[in-house]
Amino acid sequence: MMVSETQAQAPLPVIDFADENMKPGTDTWVSCCKVVRSAFEDHGGFLALYDKVDPLLYDSVFSSMEQLFDLPLETKMQPTTDKPIYSYAGQRPDIPLYESMAIDNPLSAKDCHKYTTIMWPQGNHSFSESVSSYTKKVAELDYIVKRMVFESYGLDNQKCESLIESTDYVLRCYKYRTPKVGETNAGVHPHTDSGFLTILNQRLNGLEIQLKDGEWFQVDASPSMFAVLAGDAFMVWSNDRIRGCMHRVFMNSNVDRYSLGLLSYAGKVMEPQEELVDEEHPLRYKPFDHYGYLRFFLTEEAVKSASRIKAYCGV
Repeated sequence: MMVSETQAQAPLPVIDFADENMKPGTDTWVSCCKVVRSAFEDHGGFLALYDKVDPLLYDSVFSSMEQLFDLPLETKMQPTTDKPIYSYAGQRPDIPLYESMAIDNPLSAKDCHKYTTIMWPQGNHSFSESVSSYTKKVAELDYIVKRMVFESYGLDNQKCESLIESTDYVLRCYKYRTPKVGETNAGVHPHTDSGFLTILNQRLNGLEIQLKDGEWFQVDASPSMFAVLAGDAFMVWSNDRIRGCMHRVFMNSNVDRYSLGLLSYAGKVMEPQEELVDEEHPLRYKPFDHYGYLRFFLTEEAVKSASRIKAYCGV
């Protein structure tokens, strides 16, 4: 069975995607679809045991992240995409430990190479290769999870394929340096992500997820443990049946902490799935332009609002 009894009783479900019985149509698959949907509805996410990223690739991609963040600040701050996804984020007084960089369309070897040559004009083949290989493996998990959600709601698989085909992916790389004397150990404050789905993997502990009851759950770092988190766009798509996953990071180590997140964004205008709107779940959102939302995200109106996504496109 893919969700063990102890895992099922854990505050946040742990689902083993390495289970060889995990194939569409099997009892294992059907039961897992239910667990995935419940976890998204209750907590906004779950933990996935996923073994497709082999140890060599795992070490290679995290070594590449260290190389990336070791570059001079003026190099890291160069614009790498026209999309409003914040190529570089950091140097913020409220979260001084945090730095983040975004690689747009990492599933494309050509776009990985383009990004790499902006950062390293002389080239860095191993960086480009490891980022592209890692992203392709994690994107497979993204596809499976989305298919499970569609199936659990009884939605046509073609609609899932259409969503995936119109999805834009971003690989976000995160670094949290160790705090200096007198600094907070808060890596990043509680928040939900602006994307559709985020799949996070951390090299050191620090990630915490807020459960339905308001308690905070610490996620253990492991090469094969991925946190799968629903973002604001998933809330819109589900018409509020799925909740955005509130999460935060604390620095509890004496070495710098790195993590990676594959984020998916809606490449075309999205609105709540019509089958998920009914008397019990009346329409909650207007049609939603994801990049319009990202431009709105850091405006004064957005920052002051109780819910940025509801301020942007709530009914």
